[in-house]
Amino acid sequence: MDAQTPDQPDHLYKGRRASLPLDIVVIGCGLGGLAAAYCLAQAGHKVTILEAAPAIGDVGAGIQASPNVSRLLKRWGLGPQLEALGVKPQNLSIRRWKNDEVVGFTPFGETFVKAYGSPYYHIHRADFHRMLYVAVEPHCNIRVNCRVVAVDPSKPSVTLASGEVVSADVLIGADWTQKALIPTEKLLQDDDLKSLVENTESIIWMGPRGHIVGYNIRAKKEYNLVMMHPDEAEQGVESWTAHGNVERMKESYKGWNTVIQKLLALVPSTLDWKLMDRDPLPSWIHKDGKLALLGDSCHPMLPYRAQGSAMAIEDAAVLGNIFSHCSDRSQITPLLYAYQSLRYDRATATQRSSSLNRDIFHHPDGPEQEARDRDMRNANQWADKTKSDIQYGYDADEEAEKWWLANGDKLMSFVPISEAVN
Repeated sequence: MDAQTPDQPDHLYKGRRASLPLDIVVIGCGLGGLAAAYCLAQAGHKVTILEAAPAIGDVGAGIQASPNVSRLLKRWGLGPQLEALGVKPQNLSIRRWKNDEVVGFTPFGETFVKAYGSPYYHIHRADFHRMLYVAVEPHCNIRVNCRVVAVDPSKPSVTLASGEVVSADVLIGADWTQKALIPTEKLLQDDDLKSLVENTESIIWMGPRGHIVGYNIRAKKEYNLVMMHPDEAEQGVESWTAHGNVERMKESYKGWNTVIQKLLALVPSTLDWKLMDRDPLPSWIHKDGKLALLGDSCHPMLPYRAQGSAMAIEDAAVLGNIFSHCSDRSQITPLLYAYQSLRYDRATATQRSSSLNRDIFHHPDGPEQEARDRDMRNANQWADKTKSDIQYGYDADEEAEKWWLANGDKLMSFVPISEAVN
């Protein structure tokens, strides 16, 4: 289908579409870029995605889609794919590194569905990406092998490595650890490991200077293992696809409990994802008012709350919703600032809470660890209902609609931006 004639889903944005379709370029075809392209296309705009890679391939391992994400994906018509490809954990178990003792427990499953109206899923990143790609492709122009080498935010336009200049009304910059996958059939052959598959739970093992996360994906055919520990290499590679050193990884968890040792013995190779902590940016909008950032390009998160992709998907939903109101090019800048106003505080707070968990999970044995474990037996970030309500009860579309009801008339009357969006 041509990008200029996308289907109109009546359930998105209350059937509202921009009366002025804009030409929008999204830089990056990752999860955030695809989600942004989908939402902007459904809002009535003509969207082109520029991806540097020569082809779209399977990259990554497991990813978590909490209720604040799954409700949006279901709204986009992707519920059947989530059910087919995802695994719904029944609980989260937080355990000690040495003896596998459970120190924290949070029910997920139907408890989360009743509380937040949508399930919690574990899914392979490649399946998640493919699911979004299939949804987006009929509505957008996706161009691969298009590496952006220069950006002119004032025009706005981008220059590709080929020398081609691509112009647009709006530019969206979307995509600027060690992980391993183990076939679950191997776990089912071991009495110490088979419960990891049969119980369908998400587990965090906490230990000195590191922790490990494990859960099932791909209809329980693969077990995703995430090992997070300090990078001992003098020069790490900042990459999502670099291959790690398996033996060095195993050495990092020497002395951990029997379950961990058996799991690591089944790991043939890993992906080495270097975790980089970044301070929140002061603004996501370029001063010329035609370029905005989204997802990891503006609020990269350490994975200690499993909310990185969630924030990017929420960004996309709000961006599409806000731009469904566009009726004149003079509104572009105020609309971008409206998007930032809606998203900045939430994404920044989530970014900071993710960093906090790194310290909590990595205490060496001693008084701090003992105090942490006592606290976790009573509550943790996932068991804390107030924090969970804030994180998982959030509906990006509802928030955008409420914001517009309160601020839209003021914004469209061309009140100065600083007054209209604060």
